[in-house]
Amino acid sequence: MLKPKFIEKALNKFGKDVVQQSRSRLTKSGSNFSKELYNSIGYELDVSNKGTSFSFSFEMEDYGAYQDQGVRGVGGVRKTTSKFKKTNNRGKLWKQKVKKGETPFSFKEGKPPPVKAFEAWSKAKGLSPFAVRNVVYHEGLKAKKFFSKSFEQQYKKLPDELLKAFGEDLDEFLKD
Repeated sequence: MLKPKFIEKALNKFGKDVVQQSRSRLTKSGSNFSKELYNSIGYELDVSNKGTSFSFSFEMEDYGAYQDQGVRGVGGVRKTTSKFKKTNNRGKLWKQKVKKGETPFSFKEGKPPPVKAFEAWSKAKGLSPFAVRNVVYHEGLKAKKFFSKSFEQQYKKLPDELLKAFGEDLDEFLKD
């Protein structure tokens, strides 16, 4: 049996398109500070020697899932007010950026993210990494959907492309 090269080509195109669109959306969303997440977005396609099975997966840094789908904050009441703002925020509720059920991820009470995760970004912006961590912990991270939207958009096109590729592979198989 011949290796289905047209199906393999269609799946490679799907992977490349999802990666390219995801990287573009990540940059447009303003979330591409260190380029680490951008460079980690990729895919892997394995075709068996006989061409009878395919294995397809996408990969990116672990924190990419949090950026893509968002994280629900713990909320709560503000204990202090900012010395940089004239308004008094003491006793006011933290605004939730992500509503319940919108994301599978959430911070747990009493377990904030590590400050180290915010150091480079916050220092480049002239902010305190502790303050940034505190805001993210209480308010959460809004979903960027850079990967989800790209995948869904390309996935809608995939059945037609695979059907066409299957037909081309079948024609080539019958010629031999």
